[in-house]
Amino acid sequence: MTTKSMIIDISTILFQQKGYKGVGLNEILKECKVTKGSLYHHFPNGKEELLIACLNSMSCAITTDIVDIFKRCQSTREAVKVMIEQLIGDFERQGTIAGYTFTSIVSEMGSMSEPVRIACSDLYIKMQGIYRRKLYEDGFSKEAAESLALMMTATIEGGIMLCLTKKTSEPLQIISYELVNLLKEHQ
Repeated sequence: MTTKSMIIDISTILFQQKGYKGVGLNEILKECKVTKGSLYHHFPNGKEELLIACLNSMSCAITTDIVDIFKRCQSTREAVKVMIEQLIGDFERQGTIAGYTFTSIVSEMGSMSEPVRIACSDLYIKMQGIYRRKLYEDGFSKEAAESLALMMTATIEGGIMLCLTKKTSEPLQIISYELVNLLKEHQ
């Protein structure tokens, strides 16, 4: 693993746990066991550039996972069920959904930094694209696939936040059931 990758991996965990504002540069340096010069060598524009690299890394991991699930499954209904069951399992094992906690960073930084907002927006656009393509393959019209993909993204992201704040997987369990039924009705 390169120094840059290691900084991104460790910083991603810190940002997820404490938020952007809750993590100081000195804490990042200490946890990564690197000097300020090393960090600035890899991220010349500092902490915000590092956050964007972390968001891009998370985006890649999240979309890769979603694409894999949607390729394995025959229908959008099945894929949604599998994906949400995986999120529920992660939450119940770890007490959090670490790899998918993009929303908290958006709410904290999205209005303050245009580059951060764009990095976050890109993930949601990618997620909606994956959902939209599968829905279209399932026979939904282009308009219905677009609307349902947006609704799925918003619903699942909201469900993740509810699970984290309520400390229970029940919101995602309900969302899984309701989304699967909604997709049956629309087909």
